[in-house]
Amino acid sequence: MDKKHIQHLYWRAGFGLNPQELSIQENKNRSDLIDELFLKSAKPKPLTVNTSEFNRFNSKMLNTNKEARKEFNKLNTSKINELNYSWIYRLVNSDQILREKMTLFWSNHFVCRDNNIIATQKYNNTLRKYALGNFKDFVKAISKESAMIKYLNLNQNIKRKPNENFARELLELFTLGIGNYSEKDIKEAARAFTGYKTNLKAKFIFKKNQHDTGLKTFLNRKDNFNGDQIIDVILEEKQCSKFICEKIYAYFVNENLNVEHIESMANVFYKNYNIEELIRFVFSSDWFYNKDNIGSKIKSPIEFLVGMHKVIPLKFNSRKELLKMQSVLNQKLLFPPNVAGWQGGRHWITTNSILVRVKLPSMILERESYSIKPKGDFTKTFQFAYVKNKFQDKLDVSVDWKSYKKNVKKLKSEEFLSSLILCNVTPGTEKYLKSIGRLTKKRNLVKIMSLPEYQMC
Repeated sequence: MDKKHIQHLYWRAGFGLNPQELSIQENKNRSDLIDELFLKSAKPKPLTVNTSEFNRFNSKMLNTNKEARKEFNKLNTSKINELNYSWIYRLVNSDQILREKMTLFWSNHFVCRDNNIIATQKYNNTLRKYALGNFKDFVKAISKESAMIKYLNLNQNIKRKPNENFARELLELFTLGIGNYSEKDIKEAARAFTGYKTNLKAKFIFKKNQHDTGLKTFLNRKDNFNGDQIIDVILEEKQCSKFICEKIYAYFVNENLNVEHIESMANVFYKNYNIEELIRFVFSSDWFYNKDNIGSKIKSPIEFLVGMHKVIPLKFNSRKELLKMQSVLNQKLLFPPNVAGWQGGRHWITTNSILVRVKLPSMILERESYSIKPKGDFTKTFQFAYVKNKFQDKLDVSVDWKSYKKNVKKLKSEEFLSSLILCNVTPGTEKYLKSIGRLTKKRNLVKIMSLPEYQMC
């Protein structure tokens, strides 16, 4: 299998390969590489942080004791930030790269945010559990997640006064897409999900006395549907398969949708909504490796950060600094901007984020200084300013140069460059690269990572 095709597969299924890993994989054929990806990701491994400190809190205490509530909220914030840090390094170090990449994808599909670590952690592991499983089971599980119940107001959805928030997003963002249902369908679906509740320990509770058992008309079917049955009806619509395949194609193949390829994907997926079968089909298709798809995607901030770790082993010693860098780059894990999630693509590049992308390699690898100022306490966003001044901040990052040198020692410059950059370089960039000497040198790694072409995968 061609090296560029292998890197393309591993950037889509994960976060790329370092030169040494690439040389190990280059003698394998396509089917063996794909089988290996799925085999390693076969069994989900939950990601957890210690939440035993929360055992001393109860609902009565939090409702009546202001200091206890303040302590509870502070502890939640700390633990969610810890989970964020742990997830980043799970993405860096896990051999289950496909399941983790799929978890990242689904987190921006079933978008949700919660300030309770127990609910947040449980939701994150539900994404991980079903990431390569059955989509119907997945949607049903998500509808019963405590974080989702709170985020989209299902806990306020009762028989005498249905709340339509979850039903609307279920149809618009999670399954069918805009224009494939009516306002009446939203109202009737909302009635079916009445009675969904949760508690402080993030457990699903169904309140029968608050559930509407009456006859409902939904997508031209009539019955006294409950929530699970509404999901069954939705997935009977082939539009659901097509909608999901469009999102899969845009994320894993190319933002420029190919109608013919998506139709073939939808035919595979609609049979039984098996996510693994769909992704296998995509990775096994010749069109997946078309030159127009290779290096066509702007790296998300997380892909950019994790990809750097893959090239050279490094570690942010400060959880706070890693969180801040995610914020400046506009993608802080577990903190989506809204129910529609991150838009991705060209939206990743702003005047603020492109400056940080270009300067981050030198900030990490050459310890160059920087300045970041908060832009409002509520939004927790930051304005980045690059300054070469010894009195400004420096990132506290450990860099394993010894392992890097070992990995690239025998590599030719052309091999090294092809392992880092998948898209075609401009004539100007090509001329620049020829002028800087051996590309594997420490100082040249920074220069390559600062190129516009390095932003693509």
